[in-house]
Amino acid sequence: MPRFYARRRLSVAAAATALISSVALFNAPTASAALPTPVSGATARSYLATLTVAAENRTGYNRDLFPHWITQSGTCNTREVVLKRDGTNVVQDSSCAATSGSWYSPYDGATWSAASDVDIDHLVPLAEAWDSGAGSWTTSRRQSFANDLTRPQLIAVTDDVNQAKGDQDPATWMPSRTAYRCTYVRAWVQVKYYYGLSVDSAEKSALTNHLASC
Repeated sequence: MPRFYARRRLSVAAAATALISSVALFNAPTASAALPTPVSGATARSYLATLTVAAENRTGYNRDLFPHWITQSGTCNTREVVLKRDGTNVVQDSSCAATSGSWYSPYDGATWSAASDVDIDHLVPLAEAWDSGAGSWTTSRRQSFANDLTRPQLIAVTDDVNQAKGDQDPATWMPSRTAYRCTYVRAWVQVKYYYGLSVDSAEKSALTNHLASC
């Protein structure tokens, strides 16, 4: 084959490869949440085995008992830090509010380009924490729980999905994306273990079932 035609064939092939790559990139999520990596499935199973099983008690609960979205640095509060962490190409103004960027919600697979479409979910909800032991904590400890950036407890997700989840535990609510459920339950158990929170019987059963395949 003449060298000219060989080069032309290679050029066409390269162009086709580039086109395929660009299409794949276009169809890929524009951002991915950066939840701190939870413990392994095996570790989560060992943690779950040690958690106290107890009935829940919501007596006296008030969301304001968990001071949240506290200032983390400069003018940035916890919500703004997570929006920056979990988004892609996030631009913030002088008050730390996100003015542009994109956010991929691993709960439902949706990508959003407006921060107003995104909620910061407390993976273990504040009310759930209260129900399972946080009612006896100091305000300082509840504040630490509500603003925990170290454990896999805060994550940017679609606002409607977060609102639908509410204060439910894994016995009654799980992410619609089955691919994320293993990550979700591993994170749930890690947070409950770290903070010494209990689980109710239905919650433990659901966690056991989901962790069996992790």
